[in-house]
Amino acid sequence: MPSAAWDEEWPRFRPPPGVTLWVPVVVAFLVQVPAAIAVSAWQRVPAPWALLSVALAAASALALAGARRWPGPTVAVVAALTTVDLFVPPDAGPVFLALAFAIIGAVVRGARLWALISVGVGWLVAVTASGLLGAAWHPFRIALATLGLAVFFAMGEGIRARLEHGAERRRQLAERQRTLEQDERTRIARELHDVLAHSLSQISVQSGMGLHLFDREPERAREALANIRSLSATGLDEVRGVLSFLRGGDPGSPATAPLTPQPQLADLPRLVAQRTGLGLVVELDDRLGDDKPVGAVQTTAYRIVQEALTNVVRHSAASTATVALEHLDTDLIVEVADDGTGGIADAVEGGGIRGMRERAALAGGTLDVHAGDRGGTVVTARLPWRGVS
Repeated sequence: MPSAAWDEEWPRFRPPPGVTLWVPVVVAFLVQVPAAIAVSAWQRVPAPWALLSVALAAASALALAGARRWPGPTVAVVAALTTVDLFVPPDAGPVFLALAFAIIGAVVRGARLWALISVGVGWLVAVTASGLLGAAWHPFRIALATLGLAVFFAMGEGIRARLEHGAERRRQLAERQRTLEQDERTRIARELHDVLAHSLSQISVQSGMGLHLFDREPERAREALANIRSLSATGLDEVRGVLSFLRGGDPGSPATAPLTPQPQLADLPRLVAQRTGLGLVVELDDRLGDDKPVGAVQTTAYRIVQEALTNVVRHSAASTATVALEHLDTDLIVEVADDGTGGIADAVEGGGIRGMRERAALAGGTLDVHAGDRGGTVVTARLPWRGVS
């Protein structure tokens, strides 16, 4: 399996803890004990020495049972038993797999220093004692044993690195999932805010007008109530459309198709007409003519204008507001200016301004909010004409 694919699938291939603990014990026991018995019988080792050799083989294998809880002491015990076995007949005893498992397990479980000291001391004692006792060990045997120990340490380091990489990968995936979930919540909140803030603020304006004219001009009050009914129905349709759009699925499916299309710049005259009333006059200065940007940019521009006008109605106490559209170089310039009281210095990121900034940024553009030369507030969005490339 290629390395990249293995990195992706490593968490799935990681064996259960019970397997990593007991498989080395069983394998070491089944290899070492029968081999010790067979070699002792083959070399006709005296019974006491044969029993001691078998006991050392069994003890080193069974000692691996403590590797998970005490990886350091385990490798020390196995190294000591292996060192003793070197001087116990038969001379060419079985390979101690337990030492390999103990070294690898200690390194993987973070007891690298225990393994280095234990094996190093065992190696030094074995070489020194062999010289003092006159054991004729061939240099090739010593070199081969040393190389084997180095290979065991390298295997442990490799497995540990792979495990750490897998843990880091899982952490990154979990963090990415949390980020995606947060972005999705932000997206839903932004879409619903744009729709509901617009509809509810208009309903508030129309209901205020109806209450104000209820006794003096009942016909206009009736008109305001009719507007409230129309706005509430439109708002519900837009909410359903937003939820259907966020839910995803096949765009052509009747079950997932939005009940209302995403708004475009052609819908701005209706939006401006809806915002006009109760002392506020909104004008549209459309310098684009028939030249229009891509649909996604139009939707972003519409939502920014919608939110900006909602802020004008709710916070500015303005009497006039102007929405200007212009194609400048490779950008669409959207400007919403009013002659109200402003208040940007107190809440630069409040009143839906943060949502407008996020929308502009997602479209690859920028948004600037500042006080106008003649008072009020100016919201200017610069959006790429062809959208995000």
